[in-house]
Amino acid sequence: MSSKPKTVYSCQECGASATKWAGQCQDCGGWNTLQESTLSGSSKVNRFSGYADQASSAEVQILSSVTAQRLERTQSGMDELDRVLGGGIVPGSAILIGGDPGIGKSTLLLQSLASMSQRTKTLYVTGEESAQQVSMRATRLHLSVDKVNILCEIALETILATAEKMSADVLVVDSIQTVFSDELHSAPGSVGQVRECAARLVRFAKRTNTTIFLVGHVTKEGAIAGPRVLEHMVDSVLYFEGDSGSRFRVIRAIKNRFGAVNELGVFAMTEKGLREVTNPSAIFLSRHEQEVPGSVVMVTREGTRPLLVEVQALVDESRQGNPKRVTVGMDQNRLAMLLAILHRHGQCSLLDQDVFVNIVGGLRVMETGGDLAVVAALLSSFKSKNISKDWVVFGELGLSGEVRPVPNGEERLKEAAKHGFKFALAPKGNIPKEGVDGLKIHPVSVLRDALQFF
Repeated sequence: MSSKPKTVYSCQECGASATKWAGQCQDCGGWNTLQESTLSGSSKVNRFSGYADQASSAEVQILSSVTAQRLERTQSGMDELDRVLGGGIVPGSAILIGGDPGIGKSTLLLQSLASMSQRTKTLYVTGEESAQQVSMRATRLHLSVDKVNILCEIALETILATAEKMSADVLVVDSIQTVFSDELHSAPGSVGQVRECAARLVRFAKRTNTTIFLVGHVTKEGAIAGPRVLEHMVDSVLYFEGDSGSRFRVIRAIKNRFGAVNELGVFAMTEKGLREVTNPSAIFLSRHEQEVPGSVVMVTREGTRPLLVEVQALVDESRQGNPKRVTVGMDQNRLAMLLAILHRHGQCSLLDQDVFVNIVGGLRVMETGGDLAVVAALLSSFKSKNISKDWVVFGELGLSGEVRPVPNGEERLKEAAKHGFKFALAPKGNIPKEGVDGLKIHPVSVLRDALQFF
């Protein structure tokens, strides 16, 4: 006879449980994150008594004796997705994909399944849309889905049994927030359901060597909805960045056990679905017909490849007591630090100016290699002085005013030369001894040396 279900309150951020509701989670300190859920009754077992005597010992291996085998990857049919995943899909891996509604998560996976189904056995599990809706999307995108299996189900036990019966090689669950397990009494989407369903799906992937894609909803802040432990369970976490209304879609890997972190995949949304952008630098450069103040091209590095990105700045006299500091595509705290460095070591004060900085193309620059380019754009706008379209700028600024070298400097310079740039302003420590063909490089070591070019 089962005991009465027990009511607990689980934190949406860290997954911790409490017996009663409170405004603040005692484990992670988050406010208003506790939600009610129920657990089925079970017999209580003392976790400290007798386990050492009852459990059998496991075999221990010397790490050096374990042979490291080369990963056999499966191609998804989309080179940009394979790049983000580290070169392809690893069998038995669990991949979480998040993004705003309508940004292209389901479209991307349906296109990949249509390609992979010609070589492997695939199963698309939809909990939010009907089979007719998915079929309409496939028809609109002109996809060949004659070998794509679809299942409209939200019961976890049924999904796992069906996938195992048909021996699916690739399983897509759209979305994890709609799936529920009969072993828990809470509603689908609750912390307990999301955590338990994800854990069982990951165990299924490892046991059967099935690749599983999990689609995750995001919160208003852009993070995966549900406990953060969900991201720790899976092997890879991919996020769609940018505005869903924009034509371009950028996918970033923020966690990848089989490849580089912060790798980017760039797509363009068309009438036939997501199309890969083989030369991403072209979409991040507006290439004005005439030179304009406040526009500078920098070379950033995302994952394993350099990208040419345009930085735009607008500095205008503030009519308020507290000037605005607005950034799109970069950290606002980083801008505040750069303004302080410019004031202290560049003798240029923007304390009474509104400052706006935008990274063109919807890209978010995560690294510090764009510091010098942002400062150059700010000075160009403040002085209303154009910077030549033939120039490219990159470098990190330190608090003492030094221009610090950034990783893979030579590769960045070669990327700029490949796109026709003639001049480069770069840290002295990044200048190759043999130079770069077709590119005149001006090395700088402190901010004062760089200011003479702006």
